[in-house]
Amino acid sequence: MADLLIGQVLSFGGNPMTEGLGAALHSARGGVLVDGGKIVAMGEADDLRRANPQTRVTDYGDALISAGFVDAHVHYPQTAMIASWGKRLIDWLNSYTFPEEMKFADPAYAAEIAARYFELTLSNGTTTVCSYCTIHPESVDAFFGEARTRGLRAYAGKTCMDRNAPDGLTDTARTAYDDSKRLLQKWHGVDRLSYVVTPRFSPTSTPEQLSAMGALWAEHPDCLMQTHLSEQTDEVAWVKSLFPTARDYLDTYEAHGLVGPGALFGHAIYLEPREIDRLKEVDASLIHCPTSNTFIGSGLFDMDGLSAAGHRIGLATDTGGGSSFSMLRTMAAAYEVAQLRGRPLHPAELWWLATQGAARSLRTDDRIGNIAVGMEADIAVIDLASTPAIAQRAARAGDIWEALFPTIMMGDDRAVKAVWVNGRLL
Repeated sequence: MADLLIGQVLSFGGNPMTEGLGAALHSARGGVLVDGGKIVAMGEADDLRRANPQTRVTDYGDALISAGFVDAHVHYPQTAMIASWGKRLIDWLNSYTFPEEMKFADPAYAAEIAARYFELTLSNGTTTVCSYCTIHPESVDAFFGEARTRGLRAYAGKTCMDRNAPDGLTDTARTAYDDSKRLLQKWHGVDRLSYVVTPRFSPTSTPEQLSAMGALWAEHPDCLMQTHLSEQTDEVAWVKSLFPTARDYLDTYEAHGLVGPGALFGHAIYLEPREIDRLKEVDASLIHCPTSNTFIGSGLFDMDGLSAAGHRIGLATDTGGGSSFSMLRTMAAAYEVAQLRGRPLHPAELWWLATQGAARSLRTDDRIGNIAVGMEADIAVIDLASTPAIAQRAARAGDIWEALFPTIMMGDDRAVKAVWVNGRLL
């Protein structure tokens, strides 16, 4: 039986960051008809009710019906060590990340953390993530197995590192290629799962390993490729010392076939002019991770300049460098970072970045990230009065954006009233 969801409905007819706020579409009493895992109709609630009298109806009142959130850059193995105190990137990796990732050689531990991770993200309204795993194939199997059980559209890959990491967390150029290819063949395209070629970043991969990953991506161009780029100044300096003949940080990837459409570059804060131009030319995606960038002291992403230049930009928690599993908190941090850069982001822009924009960065905006006919029915229902503080502010709102903004700035998992995945209420 089809399901008719009724409430306030938010969708996008375009990108409000470049096409204006009119690209964001709001219905105060709308309906979304779901059948067979897809959105099959949308419109005014009363019209849809009359046209579909046999449909099962769920009336969410004044709650907001939105696409589920899309988190374009995460590290699910860092779930247990999120909010670890006081380190910058390189020391943070050595002190917290690498010791935790060593544990994922144990399939039982990997499965435990994968289950916990998806419980946390789904409770926050996130229905799709793109994750780094560890170097262990077991970590990939655990992630995809859990995502498949829950019916999720999910992206992930085995992290590859063959230097500047502890024993037990390094592979080789050969084993990275072989393990990644086997995992790709096992999981890519199964149900709603997609494999992502995943060199961690240039400092932890030799040129030989980067070339091996470039070769694998060239053999499977329908896959995405994810890595990190220009997160912190000391990281950029480290890359220069490791690759003295490279033109810049991006060139350490470009020289090995890792720059092109379908590339996802996390952080991208300290970009050189050539890098900005080249990333735009190849239509790569830049993934903004604002809670991570402030928590680890990385810097302020140039959202205004890069979006105005036409870059493909997604939003992400970057857990556990990021300090929250919530895309609401991530939107709030993106707003704060943009304020510090001198141009506040409108609520419509923030919501687009966390849904359609992040989906676009994963090149799957034709399937997820929006409420539109033909889209997969991954839906988050948001209570816009979830706490007394939010409710009293929203009650004074003059329009939907003024009503939504308090939830962006102060909301958490209590604001998530319901989550639908692939047309099924969780």
